[in-house]
Amino acid sequence: MEKVLVRLMDCCGTEIQGHQGSGEFSMAVVQANSQLEDHSQLESGPLSLHESGPQGTFVGIYDGHGGPEAAQFVNQRLFDNIKTVHDAEFTTESYGMSADVITKAFLATEEEFLSLVKQQWLKEATDCLRWFMLFGRLGNNVKEVKAIQLSKEHNASIESVRKELHSLHPDDPQIVVLKHKVWRVKGIIQISRSIGDAYLKKAEFNREPLLPKFRLPEPFHKPILKAEPTILVQELDSEDQFLIFASDGLWEHLSNQEAVDIVHNYPRNGIARKLVSVALREAAKKREMRYSDLKKIDRGVRRHFHDDITVIVLFLNSYMISRSSSDGPLLSIKGASGGMCGNSNT
Repeated sequence: MEKVLVRLMDCCGTEIQGHQGSGEFSMAVVQANSQLEDHSQLESGPLSLHESGPQGTFVGIYDGHGGPEAAQFVNQRLFDNIKTVHDAEFTTESYGMSADVITKAFLATEEEFLSLVKQQWLKEATDCLRWFMLFGRLGNNVKEVKAIQLSKEHNASIESVRKELHSLHPDDPQIVVLKHKVWRVKGIIQISRSIGDAYLKKAEFNREPLLPKFRLPEPFHKPILKAEPTILVQELDSEDQFLIFASDGLWEHLSNQEAVDIVHNYPRNGIARKLVSVALREAAKKREMRYSDLKKIDRGVRRHFHDDITVIVLFLNSYMISRSSSDGPLLSIKGASGGMCGNSNT
């Protein structure tokens, strides 16, 4: 049985560490909201419903806004949909994963959630594309590791995102509005892609009982936000040392290179916890308060000082990656409002 260590953090959070298909991992979650809006998972093993199918490691961090329900839904359904879509697309069980499978799984999850909204009129949403993924890659100097950002942020504050929105909605001059010095889609929301946000996907949800501040005055005939992910296929090589996945609660306080330097220079044991700790100290510093005082603030009130933070660090072992992944430990871990739970076996 593979050993997985779980411990409580001194700042109202949980951390977990162990081994997955490509090497060691470290995971930590700290809650700031009254209800944790970050949900996360780490799956190592079959990427298919068939045990003989392709093997690999799947990491998801789902950063909710307006409530935890949609992030929780994606945490429960996305990975299962990836496996289902894969098996429907390929009759050969051993065929590897593809960008098309992932995209279709995202869209299937979106449709399932919108159906749930229609049934129950849920108004929570999730920005499941908001987390960042970084490589730590060795530079020319072995002592330094270079940060390489692999994910793309879908935020209206970025000029290229605003251009994309204008190209998708050429007949709507108000598709992006500068409101209180912040660019927002339709003057409401900063993100341009999400799973959820039903009222910006289908006109049937743009009505009561949705709060007036979220309702659009004019009708729309196609989704304003997209659910399709941006996918980058990156081939790993021997210089790639680790991957950092995190919700934006971390990146509000740490730069890409700062995070990579911390992972490179500190022991692997508890490294996700270390990243969270450094971010919280920066949050306290910005408010001119002591870190020890920040830790005493109750959830809910603490959201005024920092967001929920979820971090997963995967260390890349080239030997384990090159050999058959089926030889590695099977692992399934989910991080949610009740803490972290999962199982592991070899």
